Amino acid sequence: MFVLVEMVDTVRIPPWLFERRLNDAIAEELNKKLANKVVYKVGLCICLYDITKLEDSYIFPGDGASHSKVHFRYVVFRPFLDEIIIGKIKGCSQEGVYVTLGFFDDILIPPESLQQPAKFDETEQVWMWEYETEEGTHDLYMDVGEDVRFRMVDEIGRA
Repeated sequence: MFVLVEMVDTVRIPPWLFERRLNDAIAEELNKKLANKVVYKVGLCICLYDITKLEDSYIFPGDGASHSKVHFRYVVFRPFLDEIIIGKIKGCSQEGVYVTLGFFDDILIPPESLQQPAKFDETEQVWMWEYETEEGTHDLYMDVGEDVRFRMVDEIGRA
């Protein structure tokens, strides 16, 4: 679910951060740039783990900032396929069940992936699973705020 990803970037340090230690200024700028952002083919960036290599810094004409090529490792949220994840139901609609992990809200369980037979209750605006027993069927509602376990079967936005 969480992985360390090795990355390389050129970090611009503005002049007003020159009074700070270089590693601290770079860490601040990297977290400003990447934290809470989804990077294509990487995942949701959480925070800087460490700086592994720091190359020479340069100041270009017309720009008072220093530019340093930095090799670093970043903590990234990237669930793998078929991973079982526990979240909370954020909402329901005809499109399916929306789930939140607290720090990540863009999870949709489409109707065809719900436990079957399932149907959408228009009046309650919730999905329900029609659980069959020997005594008959029981409607089990998927209410907002309830915990739910789901399997990661597909990802959109990362190739």
